[in-house]
Amino acid sequence: MAKYDPRFIDSEERQLVTDLKKMDVADLKRPAKKEQNRFRRTAAAFVAKEAKMNIRIASTELAQIKAKAQTEGLKYQSLVKSVLHKYVTGQLVERSKKVG
Repeated sequence: MAKYDPRFIDSEERQLVTDLKKMDVADLKRPAKKEQNRFRRTAAAFVAKEAKMNIRIASTELAQIKAKAQTEGLKYQSLVKSVLHKYVTGQLVERSKKVG
């Protein structure tokens, strides 16, 4: 189940992984149709909480972001979103610059 880097998960995620390993799926019962629909609505409402953001950025910097995204094989919006996510979750690590 190690499809993630354990260095980058918080205590709540670590507990979820532990609980999932202990779970016996044979004990699970399929929810009734009505309950399934309620779960779908709840999940859809959660996913819909993503917010849009508009920022102003220098055109030269945007060009650099687009070029970097292209070399990574990403859309530039995805690259920016990924960088922001890594920053707020403490996963963004600055590389030390060599002097001389």
